[in-house]
Formats: sequence, C-alpha cells, structure tokens
Amino acid sequence: MAADVHNKKVVWEIQNGSLAPVDKLRNERSDSPTPGLVEGTEPGAGQDNAMFVHTRSFEDLTADNEEAGGVETASELSAQLEEKEERGDERRGLEGEQEDEGEEAKLSGRVEEDDDMTSEVWRRRRKHVFVLSEAGKPIYSRYGTEEALSSTMGVMMALVSFVEAEKNVIRSIHADGYKVVFLRKSPLVLVGVARTQQSERELTRELLYIYFQILSLLTLTQLTHIFQHKQNYDLRRLLAGSEHLTDNLLRLLDRDPGFLLCAVTCLPLPSSTRDVISSSLQAAKAKSLVFSILLAGNQLVTLVRKKDQYLHHMDLHLLFNLVGSSSSFREGEGWTPICLPKFNTAGFFHAHISYLEQASDLCLILVSTDREDFFNLSDCKRRFLERLRRRSAYQALQEALRAPSYPVSQVGIPELRHFVYKSKSSGLYTSPQLPTPYLSEEEQERLMGLYQYLHSRIHHPTRPLRSVYHCGERENLLALVTSGFELYLCFSPLGTKALAVATINKLLKWIRKEEDRLFILSPQTY
Repeated sequence: MAADVHNKKVVWEIQNGSLAPVDKLRNERSDSPTPGLVEGTEPGAGQDNAMFVHTRSFEDLTADNEEAGGVETASELSAQLEEKEERGDERRGLEGEQEDEGEEAKLSGRVEEDDDMTSEVWRRRRKHVFVLSEAGKPIYSRYGTEEALSSTMGVMMALVSFVEAEKNVIRSIHADGYKVVFLRKSPLVLVGVARTQQSERELTRELLYIYFQILSLLTLTQLTHIFQHKQNYDLRRLLAGSEHLTDNLLRLLDRDPGFLLCAVTCLPLPSSTRDVISSSLQAAKAKSLVFSILLAGNQLVTLVRKKDQYLHHMDLHLLFNLVGSSSSFREGEGWTPICLPKFNTAGFFHAHISYLEQASDLCLILVSTDREDFFNLSDCKRRFLERLRRRSAYQALQEALRAPSYPVSQVGIPELRHFVYKSKSSGLYTSPQLPTPYLSEEEQERLMGLYQYLHSRIHHPTRPLRSVYHCGERENLLALVTSGFELYLCFSPLGTKALAVATINKLLKWIRKEEDRLFILSPQTY
C-alpha cells in the first residue's frame, strides 16, 4: 500500500535562510565540506552570472499563468526583431494510474482516423489537449481529428463564455477522477483533460507550453492581427504540417523531468573541455548573434549569450523540441524564423541550425536578429569547428557522447535507484540514467508520474510542503525542497525513511564533488 509522510519544516533546512546569495557565500561555497542550502551556495550553483532568466521557484515560473501572463523582454533587442503578422483517494489514484500506464504506452503515437470521441480507445487516453479559437473553431487535438471533435470544442467554448458572462473565469472542473483545466490566452482557448496525479497548476503550465509552441511559429502580433480581421479564421491553414512539433512537445512533457522542474540538464563533461568549447564558441561571434547553443540530443553542452541578454528555460525547451522533432536539420544547414515567446512575443529571431556531423548528435543553434545573416552565421559555424578541431577538446567531446549519462551506482548508495536534483540559482538539473526496472516506456512514464505527484504536493498553492516521503509497492520516494535546490529520490521498496533522510547529505556531497562535470558553473558571454 502506498502511504505519504510529509513535513512542513525539516531539520536539514537552515533557519531564516536568505534567498539572496551573498558574495562571501559564493566565494566560500566550493571550499565548504558541507553542501550549502542557501541559493547561490548549493551544489551546481553558477559561480558567475546565470545563463537563464532567474526565477527562484516553480511558483515564480507559474505566477504569470494566474495573473496577466507577463513576459520577460529585452527592450534593446525587441526593436530589432522583425514583426510578423488531488482530489479523491490519493493512494487509489496512484495505483490506478500505474495500471493504466501499459495501456497508454500501446496507445501512443499520432492519431488514427477512427480514434474519435465515440471509440473506447479515445476514452481510455490519460491526457487530452485541445486548442480552439474564441469563436469555437478547432485548431489542435492531441488525439482524434479536429473535424470529428468540433462539436465538443464548441461545448468547451460555450462553458467558457457562459462563466465569463457572469463576470467570472473558469479555471478547472474536477469530476470522477478527471481534471478539466482551461487556459484563456486571447484569441485562443486551451483545454486539458487528464486523469493523472498532476495538479491543476502543473496542467495549466503544460497548456502554456502548447500556447508558446504556437506563438513560436506565428508570434502573438500575427496571431492577434489574424483574428482581429476574421474572428472565425481556421488557424490550421497556417499551422499545417507543424502538428508533429506539438505532439513531440506533449511527449516530452510526459517524460522529461526538465519540463517538470523548469530546468535543463547538461552533458557530463570535464570542466576544462567545456571551457574550451565555450571559448571556441565565444570567439566565433557575429554582430547580430544573440545566443550560441550547442546541444547533444536533449542535453546542453554549452550556451554563450550576448551580455545582458538572458534565455528563459521555456524558450530553450522550445528550441530542444524544434531540433528533436525535425530530421531535416541533419541534411544540411537550416535557416528558420522562430519566436522566443518568453523573450519577446512580438517578433522573430532567425536561427541557423545544423549538426556538426551528419551522424553526430551534436547540434549547433545560432540565434540572430538579422534575417539576412545566414551566410555570416554559416561562417561562424565553420570558424567554431576549425578552432575546436585544433584542440583536444573535440576528441574529449566525442568520447563524452559515447556515455551521455552516468549510472546511479557512481553515487555509492546501494538502495538508491534514481534521483533528480535541480540547482535553483543555475536553473540546471542532473539525473542518472534510468536503471533496469525503468527501461520500458511505460515504466519510465510511471516513474515520471510519481515525480509529478510529489512535485504537486511540494508546490501545492495553499499547502506547500518542504518534504514528502511516499511508500509504494514497487519503490519508495522522497522529495525535498530548500531555498537552494530541489531533490527527488527513488529507493527500492525495502528502504526506510531514516535511510532516505541519511542519504540526502551523502548525495549532496557527491554532487558537490562532481559539479564541475555535471553543471555549467562559468557561463560565457560575448
């Protein structure tokens, strides 16, 4: 039987811990034998300026969903961009969700024509996502065809309009184990229907990702202009062929802990090698270049940014999704306009995307403000490669790609199966490769579902917790959040709470020891 134990205050959290790191703390953090709990001193904290827009917590990242939907922008660059038009029994819920994982894995993939709302297959889906216009026109459905679901979407829009007529806003409906979550982002309405243990806030954040995915293709300026001129416009005309991007994004949201934690993971790499790669990328710059990003699959190798310009995790996740969803970038150098909505919703950047070698997973993304700068950025790539190949770092990078992760056995805690650790100040996380019990897709999604459940308990909007200990039939889990980091641990079912608590300090010391390899501690700028 599953059971939870939680505390609002735990002994390993410092009293009155300051969220604002002090210079003295930053200087002493690496010399201290005890991992810091204050933000800026925790294992993995950047020693220099951060790479990303700084947000301390999940609550900060989701605050704009509940208010006006504010977006961080950089006014200097904005002008340069081209404008274009847990309710119910928790134990029963978790066990039921685990039983459904195998069925859901069999049902994954893009929709067949007969997968409509009248079929049993459609009804057994664990999570649906719908996008429609304010006129009730269907735009996207994760499962089923939009035409077959047009009447259903019309009912959804009628619910939204009915509640708004009473000077109110509909946020969610809870019934029979389902959560129906609404996100109104004029001129679009997004609806999620889920029977998972995710909180309403987490589901809303996933809908926000889908909304930003649409904006990355169109910009808010163009989207608003279209519907101002024709309220019942069928947006599928403009989005035709991009469904695979949204489909893949939803798969990542179900499986990648980075989306849950609003963080990015790095390719494990010796710090000396990473520094050489970063300096080579820094040297291959152009006047219009804003961000230079080197990826290895779904891991970040390095990121060099223009001084005073910061990238948001959501925007980087959209770039990850664009590269991972499109095999065409392997065929040659790609040049594509892309809106980064958390940077600026009104205009396009232009991205030069190419793999260093056709058979390699190393992908270079050069983000520019100039739509005519393709050949200049192509030359930047050439100079970067020439500089890199003259050094031993390129060979070391190729070696690292052969082992892109590390086994949990390196930590030296026999009962520990898996963990996810996020440094709040750097916005980076680390996690070992999944062990034998979690190699199948259904088991990976089941474990991710448990992490999502713990995340929803830790970040509850009215009853947030510092720690949660969950006992299940197949594994025990512990979640802990402090002002400096967020940690999720998975143990064998024979483990105890005392063992789990004793593991924390040992794991933090190991991460401190390995932080140069697992995190980017000294990000570079132009």
